[in-house]
Amino acid sequence: MASYKRFEDTPAWRLAQDYAYAGFEVTREECFKFRGDLVNQLRRAALSISNNIAEGFARGTTKDFINFLYISRGSCAETRSMLFFALKFPDMSVCRERLEQLLLDSDKLGAQLWGWIDSLQNSEIDGMRGYTDQRRDEHEREVVR
Repeated sequence: MASYKRFEDTPAWRLAQDYAYAGFEVTREECFKFRGDLVNQLRRAALSISNNIAEGFARGTTKDFINFLYISRGSCAETRSMLFFALKFPDMSVCRERLEQLLLDSDKLGAQLWGWIDSLQNSEIDGMRGYTDQRRDEHEREVVR
């Protein structure tokens, strides 16, 4: 299993950032005009995925991190639910292809998060809170490089 020093280095966080960006972009389309609540909630849920990865990564224990990864998966599912809802509107046909791509991407992202959770649950990694002061200092120096 790869060891990451910063959340920005993780493939799941990068994928989640790309996913949120794509969600923000599609909600700028004309077909989302006058659907402010849906736009706002979709954007917030999509961005929540990467934000929870980042927050969990910084928490310091594997248990905390796993909990935040579960929250990220929940936000991913929330975006899927909203995308299915949006596709029910006939005037969304203009955006259909992009919305369907977001649905496919959410499957990939959810699977990646699930795989990460599974690997962490079956590892002996405790997280940074288990570090000695010396090891924590070494880690901080490694991150700064």
